Amino acid sequence: MTKEECMEALSKHANIKPVITATVWKELEKENKEFFEEYAQSQNKDRMTEEETSAMIQKMISDSKQSDEVGSSKESDKE
Repeated sequence: MTKEECMEALSKHANIKPVITATVWKELEKENKEFFEEYAQSQNKDRMTEEETSAMIQKMISDSKQSDEVGSSKESDKE
């Protein structure tokens, strides 16, 4: 969960103002630098995974369209 997601969730479900969550988050970052550095790295890894997944899906869609076009042209050749 990102800082923004945390702020949104606490605002929605616990009626805590985003400015309060942001202030507490900032203080936690100061007190726990190592944790938040590792946390940021893991968040970046997750984002890369999402980007890779999206690229893979786009490639699969493109490949599928190309194979459909090849299949269609073979069918019309038979006629």
